[in-house]
Amino acid sequence: MAAPKLDQIDLKILDAVQRDGRITKLALADKVGLSPTPCWMRLRKLEKAGIVAGYHAKVAMRAVAPVATVLMEVTLASHRQADFDRFERVIRDVPEIVACWSVGGGVDYLLKVMARDIDAYQRLVDVLLEREIGIDRYFTYIVTKTVKEEMTLPVADLLPASS
Repeated sequence: MAAPKLDQIDLKILDAVQRDGRITKLALADKVGLSPTPCWMRLRKLEKAGIVAGYHAKVAMRAVAPVATVLMEVTLASHRQADFDRFERVIRDVPEIVACWSVGGGVDYLLKVMARDIDAYQRLVDVLLEREIGIDRYFTYIVTKTVKEEMTLPVADLLPASS
């Protein structure tokens, strides 16, 4: 399915709702230079197309409780489709694994894990290994400081250049 054509107003709408998911109809319309009804219709069109996939609050977890953020590289022992499917099915159901990417370049997956502490992380790894979901090797990287973690995507910058 081809991606819908987005004009400058659509891009402004996407930028605005990423920065403030609670923006009012009136404020959004003002920000993008449209009257409220056409602006709202455009936003609904972007939602129906699946381009706006949801609205979320960003929680400052460290303000709630201490947390260990861990990046984990995983290599599977076997590379049949059924092995990937089994691993991914299990990973989707583990709440401490907040992100998982299938990657190329020497490892199979990169995971972002948030645990109470390093001991809790290791217990999680032990459980995953005991479940025999195909993990051959894993490497752990403890996040000591978050330098940058953007939630707002640079949509306009990622679109192909117009010819």
